[in-house]
Amino acid sequence: MEKFDAVVVGAGTAGCLAAKTMAEAGLKVCLMDRKPKEEIGEKICGDALGEHHLKFLGLEKPHSGELEKRIEGVQIYSPDKKTIFTIADKDFIGYILNRRLFGQWLLKKAVDKGAMLMDSTRFLEPVLEKGFVTGVVAKTSAGKKVQLQSKVVVDSSGFMGVVRRKLPESMQIEREIANEDVEACYREIRQLKQENENTRYCEIYLGGKVAPGGYVWIFPKGGAKVNAGLGICMRGNFPNPKKQFYEHVLTKPQFEGSLLLNGGAWWDPTRRPLDNMVGNGVVLVGDAASLVNPIHGGGIGPSMLSGYFAGQTIVEALENGNADQSALWSYNKRYNDTYGKKQASLDIFRIFLIASNDEDLDYGMGYKLVTEQDVLRAAMGEDFRLNITETARRVFRGRKRMGFLNKLRLTVNMMRQVRAHYDAYPETPETFEKWRQQTVALFSQAKAKLMK
Repeated sequence: MEKFDAVVVGAGTAGCLAAKTMAEAGLKVCLMDRKPKEEIGEKICGDALGEHHLKFLGLEKPHSGELEKRIEGVQIYSPDKKTIFTIADKDFIGYILNRRLFGQWLLKKAVDKGAMLMDSTRFLEPVLEKGFVTGVVAKTSAGKKVQLQSKVVVDSSGFMGVVRRKLPESMQIEREIANEDVEACYREIRQLKQENENTRYCEIYLGGKVAPGGYVWIFPKGGAKVNAGLGICMRGNFPNPKKQFYEHVLTKPQFEGSLLLNGGAWWDPTRRPLDNMVGNGVVLVGDAASLVNPIHGGGIGPSMLSGYFAGQTIVEALENGNADQSALWSYNKRYNDTYGKKQASLDIFRIFLIASNDEDLDYGMGYKLVTEQDVLRAAMGEDFRLNITETARRVFRGRKRMGFLNKLRLTVNMMRQVRAHYDAYPETPETFEKWRQQTVALFSQAKAKLMK
């Protein structure tokens, strides 16, 4: 049985960053993926990455086709398309990626630092001994079962969370994600007959009739290509995303005569991070830990951050000779202090958007009951208040939609409460359960008040 310091299950953005960070520090790392090496990086995705994530991680910009298009921000369309919010800020400047090339670029970084790649290998189950994860059982492409021993296992297997789903309840890690916190997505890469007029901004279209609980996106790529798709919240009897895409998106004039290059469906966990992402000998990163922006569904940046933080934490824990939950706990704290609290507050804003019908959003955006600055500050995870003068102006403009305005004010207040709650994320596992119960109560209260 081969022994490693760490086995990373899944060579996506989070897994590659975790493997790179650990291998760079001298750990013996196995990076496992079910895909053959040449297909690693392929994923149904919006393919957008904020430039600030590369800067934070100290990564240079790749220059071999990984970055297909530079974008300057996002344009958000009201359901009736009469109002357009342009959100342009340094944190919204970024790139549309060639997803496979970018994935290969990250994979090379991990392997060049010494991580051993086991491609075409399917994870079967974790090895559990005395309450610890001590390795994995997997199957190679030749059908051979192998067992790898490790001090830590990293679940970077994406939405499916194949390690997470097989962990014991005693680890206090959520194993299943509720359907109402998941978006069913369908996406196509299309070659247009001619390039769109707008190639500077990613376009997002709100509308419950087309994409209930989600949105339609059209993102520019190089050479008159676009990444277009939609996400639909999996609440109740939700419509088929592909059917909605073909009936409501591909019928737009810009797609006339376009050529399908690539298409497919997937799931996106759009909620706050899992309340706890570590157990004895195990760490969850990326989509496996629900680390996706709840508003725009972007997961590449936070996945990379989580892999980096997880790698750092594991290195420190193993230097001290212990990889139990307490030794790995600082990963929870690191992530929540940076991106997690922003993600959690945006989950409140997501609930607000789901609770708002198309007429509310048309009126709210058109009459500036919700402003571009509101959306920007919310997206940045910043605290913002409606002062008396500003509230008075909005009340005057919103006489026909007082219920909507009241929900907005409640949303702002609850986002502030959630940020404060996450600022007090427990330093150790001992006080976690009390904090978790308060978290559940906060989000239950938000749903009860905003969705009535």
